[in-house]
Amino acid sequence: MNGNSVVLDTNIVLYLLNGDQILSELLYQKKLYLSFISQLELLGYKGISAKQQLQVSKFIQECVVIDINEEIKTEAIQIRKQTKLKLPDTIVLATARFLSLPLITSDQDFKEIESPEIIIYE
Repeated sequence: MNGNSVVLDTNIVLYLLNGDQILSELLYQKKLYLSFISQLELLGYKGISAKQQLQVSKFIQECVVIDINEEIKTEAIQIRKQTKLKLPDTIVLATARFLSLPLITSDQDFKEIESPEIIIYE
């Protein structure tokens, strides 16, 4: 992966928090971005314990969280019209496109989209 910055999908954060060494090495010293959608998904998980909540919160503080804006909305609408992605996924992809950064995900739904900024982690 080239470049110093990347947008992380929610599932990638979960892998990292669960100790995925390959991902950890791959993302070492990179500037990490999250969509506000991933922040909501991570912190809003129904079964999250207080310890997990603290761990997730600390991780999120080390990332740059990108809130929705008009450009992301417009891009998400276009992605939604052209694909079968769920709305949260379209917002995450639109965020990566807004930032002109790669999106790393393990979500197989993204395989359907031919886009150079999508990196599927398997």
